[in-house]
Formats: sequence, C-alpha cells, structure tokens
Amino acid sequence: MHNNGALPPERGEGGTMGGIGVDHAFLALERELAVFLRRARAASGELAREVHPELESAAYGLLMRLEDAGPQRATELAGFVGVGKATMSRQLRALEGLGLVTRAPDPADGRAFLVELTEEGRSRFRAVRGARRARYARRLAAWERSEVAELARLLHRLNAEQEADDRGQAARAAQE
Repeated sequence: MHNNGALPPERGEGGTMGGIGVDHAFLALERELAVFLRRARAASGELAREVHPELESAAYGLLMRLEDAGPQRATELAGFVGVGKATMSRQLRALEGLGLVTRAPDPADGRAFLVELTEEGRSRFRAVRGARRARYARRLAAWERSEVAELARLLHRLNAEQEADDRGQAARAAQE
C-alpha cells in the first residue's frame, strides 16, 4: 500500500516504551522491514521451487550471485551469503546434484575450484527472475518511476552500510 511517505500512527503513551524514549520513525521502519523480510523469505522459497521443485530457498540467492557475478569460489559464496564452509559445501553439493551448478578448477589456483551455473541452471534461473521482475513491475505500477528509483537507492545505501559494518566487525574479530 502506498501512502505518499506518511508513517503509520504509533500506539503508546507520550512517545515512550517501558520508560525509554521511542523514535517513531525507527519503530515504523522496524515494523515495515519485519513485514518485508517475512514476505521476502516466503517469496524466496517459492522462487526456489520455481527454479527446481527440490531446491532449498536459501539456494536461490546463490544462483542469483552466480548469475550476477560469474564463477566464484565456494569461500567467496559462503562469505557473501554469510554461512560457514560446511553449510556452503552442502548447498553446493545439492545444487550440483540438481544439475544447476558445476565446479571447475580455478585457473588462478589449481588447488581451488570455481562454482558456476550450468546452462540448465542459468536458463531456469533467468526464467524465474524474469517472472519475478514482472511481478515487481505490476505491484509498483502505481508508483512514480522516481519513487521506485528512490526506494532502490535507499535500499542500496542501507545494504552498503550493513556490508561495511559487517566487514568492520570481521576485521575487529580477527584482531582479537
């Protein structure tokens, strides 16, 4: 629902919650992000099943990364999605078993392997991604193009700042 940027009304007394001052803009942001993330998780599962009925929802993001960035080492993929090596290994084995990705020796380092989409994986992923983009276009058809661009810009900024924070935390943890 589009409301021209107006924040939803807050409940509570005098802008406090449990004696702590509450910034209503941040409460509204928290609520809307929670709803958005819940829906995104559900949609991710649906998208994954559209690519392949046996595909786990988390694997859709891996396919997207491989499509967007090209062949990657498993460690790069694990870092990108924020999982450990064992989890990534399991997910990649499942994707290989479904015929969606393949591994090939890394020409820069013969000890390492690069993961890449197979033609089947690329074809299935692109079909689902195209359908998803069409759904976004339908949902946002009443929005001004500048509003869609502004939403994308703000989400990019939020994601970039989170990535920088994550890198800073990882660097501090490595120093300890």
